[in-house]
Amino acid sequence: MERVKPIQRNAAAAAAEQETYRPELVTDEEPKYLRRQKPVEIRRKKLAGRGLSFYKRAFVWTLACGATIAAATFAVRYALYDPQMLLLKPDQIEVSGNHIVAKENIQKLFVNDRNRSLLRIPLDTRRIQIQELPWVEEASVQRILPNRIRVEITERTPVAFFRNGGELKLIDPHGVLLDRPEGEDFHFPIVTGMSEAVARDERERRMACYQEFMKDVDLVKPGSSERVSEIDLGNPRDLRAVLTGLGSDTGIPAVTVHFGQGDFTGKYRTLVENFAQWQASAGPVHAIDLRYSRQVVVNPDTSAPAAKAN
Repeated sequence: MERVKPIQRNAAAAAAEQETYRPELVTDEEPKYLRRQKPVEIRRKKLAGRGLSFYKRAFVWTLACGATIAAATFAVRYALYDPQMLLLKPDQIEVSGNHIVAKENIQKLFVNDRNRSLLRIPLDTRRIQIQELPWVEEASVQRILPNRIRVEITERTPVAFFRNGGELKLIDPHGVLLDRPEGEDFHFPIVTGMSEAVARDERERRMACYQEFMKDVDLVKPGSSERVSEIDLGNPRDLRAVLTGLGSDTGIPAVTVHFGQGDFTGKYRTLVENFAQWQASAGPVHAIDLRYSRQVVVNPDTSAPAAKAN
């Protein structure tokens, strides 16, 4: 009995120790330095893996960039210096749309581009130079690889003769004066009342009035614009036209008609419908003034009476 008692005390002590260190009694406030630092090891492994992949990609990209640079260098040298890309002779310049403008006059503008790569030719500069040529209204210049230039132009369209003193030129709707080309036959009225000293924008405004008049008389009677032989645009408020072939008598001389400003259709209709009557009452008619509302003055520079418009 005396030997059994110590064993029982030892069992009680062990039970007390187990009760003291039960796992569920351990709190979360355990010092952090007692825990394993597994995240650090995981991060090191990931960095090692990414670094190897990065260097592989960098190597591939370096090779690709080197190949691209080499190819680009070769392409640039070919485009700028290879004989197949050079402009060597005028036949490499194609010109279309020209009738009055000589092809050679356009090709001469590229003389400084001889033996130069097609990619080094300043197309905008050449286009501006071409548009400065007489008779050229618009132009476009294109590269046709490897070694050709295509030029397309739109020539100016004259609409009347322009009398400047004793000289007779041509004029287009924009008021641009043009020299008469050799071998060309034009049939236009003669525009007077302006000189070459008049600003081009002012000539353009007056030519707009001229075109309106020519269109309106054709609306009244087709082909009437062919009877107009001369138009005086000197007074912006009074368009004065010299007409031929009025009435049924072909022997009637040219008649000067003052159309004033605007309403050319109504005034010309009045002229056509009443000319024979005016001639019968006033005798030979050489001038008519249509500027006044509902009143027509026949031969205003004589004592002929005024006639009322129908």
